[in-house]
Amino acid sequence: MLVIGGGLAGIAAALDCADAGARVSLVEVRRRLGGAAYSFERDGLHIDNGQHVFLRCCTAYRRLLQRLGSEHGVVVQERLRIPVLSPGHDPFVLRRNRLPAPLHLTGALLRYPHLTFGARLSAAHAALALGRIDPDDPALERQTLGEWLVAHGQDADAVAALWDLIALPTLNLPAAQASLALGAFVFQRGLLASASAGDIGFHERPLSETIADPALRVLRAAGVDVCLGWRAESIERAGPGLLVRGVGATDAPSTRDHPRDRERTSAAVILALPHARAAGLLDVLEPDVASALRHLESSPIVNVHVVYDRRVCEHRFAAGVGTPVQYLFDRSAAGGVPAGCQYLAVSLSGAEEEMRMSVHELRERYLPALSALLPRAREARVERFFVTREHAATFRASPGVARLRAGARAATPGLALAGAWTDTGWPATLEGAVLSGHAAAEVVLGGPASEHFAPRRRETGRQALGEAATEARA
Repeated sequence: MLVIGGGLAGIAAALDCADAGARVSLVEVRRRLGGAAYSFERDGLHIDNGQHVFLRCCTAYRRLLQRLGSEHGVVVQERLRIPVLSPGHDPFVLRRNRLPAPLHLTGALLRYPHLTFGARLSAAHAALALGRIDPDDPALERQTLGEWLVAHGQDADAVAALWDLIALPTLNLPAAQASLALGAFVFQRGLLASASAGDIGFHERPLSETIADPALRVLRAAGVDVCLGWRAESIERAGPGLLVRGVGATDAPSTRDHPRDRERTSAAVILALPHARAAGLLDVLEPDVASALRHLESSPIVNVHVVYDRRVCEHRFAAGVGTPVQYLFDRSAAGGVPAGCQYLAVSLSGAEEEMRMSVHELRERYLPALSALLPRAREARVERFFVTREHAATFRASPGVARLRAGARAATPGLALAGAWTDTGWPATLEGAVLSGHAAAEVVLGGPASEHFAPRRRETGRQALGEAATEARA
């Protein structure tokens, strides 16, 4: 069994297959695991590439963290609580009450100061209507969430002040551009399915400590042969199995079974790469899938990082209304800034305009915007300012995207597909990535290729996994 890609999808798939007794190898082009969720160090500051939040309803992702022994690095709100900041207004906290869904948000909505009373009532009616539509209805793929909201009495001010607070961070697009089907899924699953579903989870430690490092330990303890710095270049049929050709970095160590630059043959392959990279590897075996993936566009995310010489914000995170600031996060503890300083990260989803702006232009826009939201920032000194950009952070969740997303089961025997871009029903999220890995593992474990596995004793693999989880907690 060969897993190509060491992101969340590949990690989940490899662990499932190892648990089932398969002999598993995982190759990853980077020198780390984690895929699109990673952190790095710059001048002593620990920086996540993005602010990867999740919800209480993201049970697959949360179970994976438990398996990695890193659940202590995250925290989930006791109850949904979103501080909303706007220039010239006192902060307002959107929070759920203890009533069952959908009544759990009525109090917050009816008091929401950034909408008129009539607009609040209209928004409540629209939310109930959104909860009644079928996200699987193909007709929804011809309409944007924004168009649907306008048809249900939501004007541009209501969309900007309320609906985009949810659409932007979950769909990586504003409602005006996002798929109605995916928008309905997010609102139903995250806000309407149960009162606690939308409670927000945060990574309190850098992503390298939460995902990459523990995943490497647990995979190897489970018997997975992990090879970093190895780039897959092609996949083709080879008798009853599949042949993967690739190139290893010149200084990457050889694995126990495979020299650095050699071809790899396997009875089953799980391709768990970003969709643009996957398309290039599927041209020969799955040309229709490859063609669809080349039409699957991407959406960028930009993060603006600011370190102040003092504390300027009292919130762990907050949303912005009437400001360029979409969401801001206090990353002081995870980042390791000096005592007394505060490190804020501004997360900008669907950031096509910001991708084209220089660091100077972003500084000129966002430092005044932060000062307008945070009075204490006006007297503070900016110690550091820098920007990180992910030009292809997620697939573009626009209308028509459903027909471009492939399922886990490929037409080629022994080949399965994984990644947040596959058809999990979810938008591009941590949860969707993990679910796709589980689905791909089910395909290869239950398919014809399973008879070619050379299984190990399952008890040994589980025991090793438990030992790795204990080590990760220590």
